Amino acid sequence: MTLTPQLALALILIIPLVAAALIPLAGKYQNIREGITLVAGALLLATVGYLCVQVADGVRPELHLGTFAGSFDVRLKLEPLGATFAAIASSLWIVNSLFTLGYMRGNKEKNQTRFFAFVAIAIFAAMGIAASANLITLFIFYEALTISTFPLVTHKGDAKAKRGGTIYALILMGTSLALLLPAVIGTQVIAGTTEFQVGGVFPEGTSLLATSILLFLFAFGIGKAALMPVHPWLPNAMVAPTPVSALLHAVAVVKAGVFTMLKVVVFTFGPSLAAETPASTVLSWIAAISIVVASIIALRQDNLKARLAYSTVSQLSYVTLGAMLAVPMGIIGGGLQIVMHAWGKITLFMCAGAIYTIAHRTKVSELDGLGRTMPWVFGAFLVGSLSIIGIPPMGGSWAKFYLMAGALDSGKAILIAALIVSSILNIIYLIPVAVRGFMKPAANPDDDAHIATLRGKHLWVIIPPVITALGSLFLFFFAGGIVDFLAPILPGGLLP
Repeated sequence: MTLTPQLALALILIIPLVAAALIPLAGKYQNIREGITLVAGALLLATVGYLCVQVADGVRPELHLGTFAGSFDVRLKLEPLGATFAAIASSLWIVNSLFTLGYMRGNKEKNQTRFFAFVAIAIFAAMGIAASANLITLFIFYEALTISTFPLVTHKGDAKAKRGGTIYALILMGTSLALLLPAVIGTQVIAGTTEFQVGGVFPEGTSLLATSILLFLFAFGIGKAALMPVHPWLPNAMVAPTPVSALLHAVAVVKAGVFTMLKVVVFTFGPSLAAETPASTVLSWIAAISIVVASIIALRQDNLKARLAYSTVSQLSYVTLGAMLAVPMGIIGGGLQIVMHAWGKITLFMCAGAIYTIAHRTKVSELDGLGRTMPWVFGAFLVGSLSIIGIPPMGGSWAKFYLMAGALDSGKAILIAALIVSSILNIIYLIPVAVRGFMKPAANPDDDAHIATLRGKHLWVIIPPVITALGSLFLFFFAGGIVDFLAPILPGGLLP
């Protein structure tokens, strides 16, 4: 059978679903179960890679999945922004799976088979979001992602996990049903379609009041983007095992949120209409405030995962800011931020998981001297931190450059201050983790000496963050290729 773009589009859904079905059958055999995950990850990455090449050549593969209520199509169509998200999710699924293998075995976690199966379903949903041709299709897969990740958030099964999972589900499902679904319906009523189109779908002369209301509904209805004040689900979800945190923050959930935010602005409203809509200015300020406030909250967290969670709330708002600037440089900056943040933040979370697995420490104040015992882990954390901060030659620096240029182009130069303040706060709350690890004397040298003997037993929680840290560095040199790949999402297909 010859691989075609249409077949490949079907396979990006079929591969993770088949994996999710096979994993429980091999539940008693750990190596086979995890082998299924890794083989499926490799097949998915190869398929997405093929699709990315096709999309770069101008092909826009489509696949009709079905029709309901007479005229609403569930349909896939892959364009550069969706292909970028699919590439992130498929590539990091493999790395996160290797880390998960080491973490789950190292911590003797229960229900590992169920865990791997639901991760595969979550990847299936992420692929559907990435390739959605319209808002109806996107909404279906968006909700599937929430449902499939709920068992992952509540994995430990204790009272704390159940409480965190309840908040997670209530906020994400509540915002979807109360805000996002009405926004989708409103778009259908006003524009007569929910299809994604370059330049947007609203006819000329559409009321700016109506589009402002819809833009507000989308911005807060896309709860996975964690724009304040609909962000509390994210820090509460940190009760989950660290591989889930990495999945939420880099591979699937939050990336699905900001991807959806950017896609709606670009393909539903169109940059021109979004720029004219008063709501975009208000939302750009809300995003800027979220960037700074979340960074300040992160600064006050001693728990390492909590610090990283609030850091994510801040960093996600970069993408929302880029979307609401509604100018080419801002939109491309938002797209770059999705890529760069994914690789940087998964590095930080996997490092936190490695520290917990090997040293059983969760607080920043407990990390003194540990970097000399775990140099690869703390070195990877430093590299990931530099990318999140936006210091060259790390990939994150390009995203901030484009966002700042977008703020200038949109006439909102004052918003650059939020990016600068956030970067300074990033330095203050991220760099001390590595400084404490490498520079401060160990609080308990005998304990650290014992930890050093355990490193060889836990290589699969050490190697993955080193890989993604290197990725954060390499992305600096490939940012131009990503920009060129994303350019066709802009009306006219060119940056100024």
